[in-house]
Amino acid sequence: MTETHILDAVARLVADAPRILFITGAGISADSGLPTYRGIGGLYHERLTDDGLTIEEALSGEMMEARPEVAWKYIAEIEANCRGAVPNIAHRIIAALEHEHPGVWVLTQNVDGLHRAAGSRNLIEIHGSVHRLRCTECKHARSVTDYSGLRIPPACPACGGVLRPDVVLFGEMLPEIGLKRLAALLDDGVDLVVSIGTTSVFPYISGPIWWADQVGVPSVEINPGETGVSEIVTHRLRLRAAEAMPELWRRLHPERPLED
Repeated sequence: MTETHILDAVARLVADAPRILFITGAGISADSGLPTYRGIGGLYHERLTDDGLTIEEALSGEMMEARPEVAWKYIAEIEANCRGAVPNIAHRIIAALEHEHPGVWVLTQNVDGLHRAAGSRNLIEIHGSVHRLRCTECKHARSVTDYSGLRIPPACPACGGVLRPDVVLFGEMLPEIGLKRLAALLDDGVDLVVSIGTTSVFPYISGPIWWADQVGVPSVEINPGETGVSEIVTHRLRLRAAEAMPELWRRLHPERPLED
């Protein structure tokens, strides 16, 4: 099939599916100008941090507990490089589809909050969000727009302990509530699974695609590169998110364009 024919086929699947699970990774946010930290051209591609650590060591739960100033140094560096980013056309189209069909859900690995900013509400942020801070000593939590003006590491105003981003650091367990929500979603059943901009290396990210393959639910991958699920999806679009999603929207709503 040509790319045009695949886009036509995927658009028909989206139109006919009241319950869709979108799974998103760094590739969807790259079109908002956000850098990765390990990929080609990323902040830490093939180099150690200034402290002689791998980024996995610097951004680990163990480092946050033992030397929070080191973990925070690199969390703040990544946040500063992402500051000011806004949702792109792909984020906004997914949110628009949810507004049309309440059965649309997003499972995202991204911690940038761009899906929420675009208007998605049926959202599983499985790795958390950099915009939420919580105390390591008490139950205090707060939301922040960005880290400008924060003392690094920030102190808890309630108890004086160290605040940390409410994200999953390397070596930490995934939030149980997110995993339960995903399991419940698949138990209830979805009509289409769409993977966008993720290499699908984590089992909880690739799992819904394998589930779809086993139970006969169609699946789609939108990614210019080869991934762990490329060979089992029903349709594969070798496009960036910001290229593929507008093409699908135009097929679904030829008289109602969304501006870039």
